Amino acid sequence: MSIPPPPGPHQPQDPYQPPQPQSPYPQDPFAPPPQDPYAQGPYGPQGPMGPGPMGPGPMGPYPHPSYPQAPYGAVPYPVWGQGYSPYSRPSPVNGVAIAALVLGLLCFLPGVGLLLGIIALVQIRKRGERGKAMAVVGTVLSSVGLAVWVLALSTGGASDFWDGFKEGASGNSSFALAKGDCFDVPGETFDEDVYDVDEVDCSGEHDAEVFATVPLTGDSFPGDDHVTDVADDKCYTLQDAYAMDPWALTDEVDIYYLTPTADSWSWGDREITCVFANVDEKGTLTGSLRADASTLDPDQFAFLKAMAAVDDVLFEEPEEYAEEDLASNRTWAGDTGEVTGNQADQLGSHLWEEPDREAPLAALVKDMRTASKEWAAAAKAADADGFYEHYDKAYKYVDGATTVTARKALGLATTVPTYDEDSDSGSDGTGGGDSDSGLDV
Repeated sequence: MSIPPPPGPHQPQDPYQPPQPQSPYPQDPFAPPPQDPYAQGPYGPQGPMGPGPMGPGPMGPYPHPSYPQAPYGAVPYPVWGQGYSPYSRPSPVNGVAIAALVLGLLCFLPGVGLLLGIIALVQIRKRGERGKAMAVVGTVLSSVGLAVWVLALSTGGASDFWDGFKEGASGNSSFALAKGDCFDVPGETFDEDVYDVDEVDCSGEHDAEVFATVPLTGDSFPGDDHVTDVADDKCYTLQDAYAMDPWALTDEVDIYYLTPTADSWSWGDREITCVFANVDEKGTLTGSLRADASTLDPDQFAFLKAMAAVDDVLFEEPEEYAEEDLASNRTWAGDTGEVTGNQADQLGSHLWEEPDREAPLAALVKDMRTASKEWAAAAKAADADGFYEHYDKAYKYVDGATTVTARKALGLATTVPTYDEDSDSGSDGTGGGDSDSGLDV
């Protein structure tokens, strides 16, 4: 009688036979596991040479006396489970814990982040998932954020935050204005508390026109007094670069400036905005006051540039009368005569684009040269009386008839500005050396 071979890697094992325990001792990895010689087959005891799970039973048809008899010939020791033990596979991370951590870090919707953190902790305890630390951190951060929001709502801070955000993001905020913009302000008057503005076309009526912006530096707000000092110093200087024609600035126009406050500074307001507006808080302006290289033709620009140089030196007239300080007045008169003569030469050598402008400008150049000689004579005067004799003659050409005629030919404003009545000038004209607006010759 042949003995069937034991099951191996190329022969399936009897599905009704329970798996056999293996020896703890090392063996050939390709050899089949050893079998208990006392094990019984699935159909009860076998004969002395009957086929068993691993060959003929050496003890005959009876089981070994040391093993208890199991029903149906089953092996009396535990059966090994099938498959692999999941000891090396980690448990999954709870997704709700991740969401709670993200919302907590971003401080966004703190109430939702707190709720998700609590839900994540409950799910982790029931399911044995990972992510408890993330859920705890998200819950704590969301709790802090929620407390801050409650405090802000109770103190009005949230409203201030939203208002500041809208002002900073809106193109209609005062610190979003740029040079050349014209705008209206809400309400009936133009005052210092301006935040929201409505930009309008400069050709029509408007409350104000921006002529310069002055950037400020520093991380902390420098204080109202410092900002005001900077505005006073810069805005009055920068107006001449934007509005080169002072004759176009009538008595109705004045300079204002919008300055940062401690609140607006925290939202990124770092500029002083210099504007022209009506002296009457309820008044308006019509048309742009801009007169620079971007709006003037070459002839107009050359003329106004020469006049600006003369205005600058006239503005430096000493505060003391010649009787009090003759030396200072003589020095100033000499500088005035030199600048006036140099600008007359500049205009005399300029090639005017339109023929009808040549004669009026030639007449102005002639008067400027005459005035230059009178200023030079005043600089050499021996006493105050001699100084004022030439001083008055020189000032007769300031804002004189040839200046008006030349302006008319150039298409510029022809209304002579008014100056302070207590001018040092002894001339018959309206010009004065101490005028804040300067003088044109």
